[in-house]
Amino acid sequence: MSSFYSESSRRLQEQFETVALADRLEAAIIADRLSDADQEFVAGRDFFFLSTVGDDGFPTVSYKGGGVGLVTVVDPGTLAFPSYDGNGMYLSMGNLAETAKVGLLFIDFVKPTRLRVQGRATIEGADRSSDLAGRYPGAELIVRVEITAAFTNCPRYVHRHDRVETSRYVPDDEGRAPLAPWKRIDVMQDVLSTAERSQVEAEGGRISVEQYEEILEGEATDPDAG
Repeated sequence: MSSFYSESSRRLQEQFETVALADRLEAAIIADRLSDADQEFVAGRDFFFLSTVGDDGFPTVSYKGGGVGLVTVVDPGTLAFPSYDGNGMYLSMGNLAETAKVGLLFIDFVKPTRLRVQGRATIEGADRSSDLAGRYPGAELIVRVEITAAFTNCPRYVHRHDRVETSRYVPDDEGRAPLAPWKRIDVMQDVLSTAERSQVEAEGGRISVEQYEEILEGEATDPDAG
């Protein structure tokens, strides 16, 4: 009996007569290590989708973006990625700290390809105590994932999109990045850190909600705006 499929998955496979197909695919494509081709694919991505599960059993899914090579292939059975400054909620990081269960979805929209990875994650500080610290300037934390299952998926439903450019908010080689514009909104100032309040002043000061909306509109049409 397969340990990869849940009882509910099995019942649906039986209902739609796909048990044999599912078993064939499990035997053919499910592995706990990345192939050479998978490693090359992951190393060439600049974004992925991260799924985590909290101790309450509810999942959350987050988009993670950065430069090409955002996810490091430490070895065929281990991946690592940074956690940059975000909205301060730490939902994904909190979840994986509680349950360690993660799912990563890698997609190439130009040449439709997708790879799914499941594993157990640990968090480490993005300081010199981490052997990966120098790879991710500007990171707050680094996540290391021990792969439990990795497999490619049929890309037939992946829509083709052309990549335009890297977000200007990705930290540079010195770890510097512009402040998120919403952190300049006047009603947010009393909940920002001291460092963020200083950055608000350095980047032009407080703005209103209406000004923030104008910045978003400008970035939508001109990514260098703002």
